[in-house]
Formats: sequence, structure tokens, C-alpha cells
Amino acid sequence: MTKEQERARARRRHEEQQKTAKPPVSDSTRDKQVFGVILAVILVIAAVIAVPKLVGGSDTPAPAAGGATTPATSTAGTSAAGKGGLQAGQKLAAGCTAPPPLQATPKKQTQVPAKATAAGKTFVATVKTTCGDITLELDGVKAPQTVASFINLAKTGYWAPSPCHRITTEGIFVLQCGDPTGTGQGGPGYGFGIENAPKDGKYAKGVLAMARTQDPNSNGGQFFITYKETQLPTDGGGYTIFGKVTKGLDIVEKIAANKALPPSPQDGTPVSPISILSVSVTEKKA
Repeated sequence: MTKEQERARARRRHEEQQKTAKPPVSDSTRDKQVFGVILAVILVIAAVIAVPKLVGGSDTPAPAAGGATTPATSTAGTSAAGKGGLQAGQKLAAGCTAPPPLQATPKKQTQVPAKATAAGKTFVATVKTTCGDITLELDGVKAPQTVASFINLAKTGYWAPSPCHRITTEGIFVLQCGDPTGTGQGGPGYGFGIENAPKDGKYAKGVLAMARTQDPNSNGGQFFITYKETQLPTDGGGYTIFGKVTKGLDIVEKIAANKALPPSPQDGTPVSPISILSVSVTEKKA
């Protein structure tokens, strides 16, 4: 075979191989493939970032134990109990009746009652609630301004009716009442300072004390009852103790046993609603 014939045969083999080979990737197709890879990487990164948010990360604060959450800072939202009837998840405790609606227009005042009306005296208050009567002894000797205000609000029907909008069951142990709006943000229209706050921040079981904001002069109409010994912060001066429960603490304990509504069963609107229907006060004779 001549060299010319060998070259011709080699040329034919090459042509046959070219017919069965895959066509080369064009520039436009290659660009699309690269873009697809980049897009896939972006989607994977986005998914990794989004997952913690979808499943609930650790950025949602939870009430802290040991008094970090105080009766002063409750903003639990409008109590369903104050709207009348029960909301989803609520149930009446034994011996309780359905709560009445909120006051259409809560009463407001501007003048702080004179503390001289209570100074040096002791009083007995009967708080009628949808779960029974709670009897309080008010100490006008140690907390005359607070007791004078309490008596004034009772006589004017400020709390008739009003829900106890907050129960706490971890770290601190209180039932908070006294806001006719049921939001934890309502007040009578005036404020006054702190009296008779324990320097060590310890509040015995059955103590009656005032709730307030961070402002030490924001005492008004909201108060709380401790159903277990409770340690509270002393920052800002603490919380005024102005009396104690002498009868009916078992009612508070019963409400506390059912805790608060989700998402925070340790601090919020009580599962078992309780509302104040009226408050009467008489001076205790020696």
C-alpha cells in the first residue's frame, strides 16, 4: 500500500470517529450550567440561614427565675377574663363563676388622696371576687399614703369590676390585680412614691404590695398578693408592702395551680380567670 493510500485510510477513520462523537458544549450552554451551579449554592445558603427562624431560635426571651421578672413590668395584654366569658384555653377553677365584661369607661382621678386619712390606723378590706371573698388587713401605720389611696379607690368603685390580669408561677409567685383595663398598663390617673419596701427584697407568703413601673413614683391602682415567699429586686426602691391577706389566700393558690395561658405558662393571663367585683373597707378598732 502506497503512502497516499495510507493517508486516505487514516482520513476516513478520523471522519468516522467525528460522526459518533458528542458535540462540543457551546459558550451559551456552558454559561447556563455555571449559572445553575451558582444559583443552587445560593439556595442552599439561604435555606441554612432560614431554618433556625422557622423552627424557633433562641432569640425569644423567656421569663427568668429568681425575681428577674417583676410585678412592675407586666404588659401581658388584655385579659380575656375582663371581656366576659372564657377564651380558648381558659377554664374556671372550682367555686368560681364566669368573669364580667370590662368597664366601658374606667374611672379616672387626678388628685392623690391625703395620707392623713389613713395614717396611724389599721383597716380591713373585703375584696369580693368571682372566686369568693379575700380579706385583707391594711397597714396605715407603715404605708399611710398607699392605704389612703386604696381606701379612696375602693369607695369610688374604681375596681368594680376588674380582672386580675397576671399570675406568675416561676421565680416569683404573685397574683396581680387592680387594672380595670385588664392590660397591666392602666392606672387611676395619679401616682405616688414607695413606702415600707423591704431592704432585702423578701416578700413573705400572703403579703399585699403595690405594683409599679421602673418609676418609683408610679404607684397607683395595681397591687399584688404573694401566695409563696418571693424574692424581688430592690433596684429603684422595691415594692410597697401595705397589708396582708388574712382570709382567702387559698383562692389565690387555686388560681396559681392552673398557671398562665400559653405561650408563657409561668407568667401571664391566668388559665383560671378571677375578677374583682367590689371592695369594701372598714377601720379596724383596737
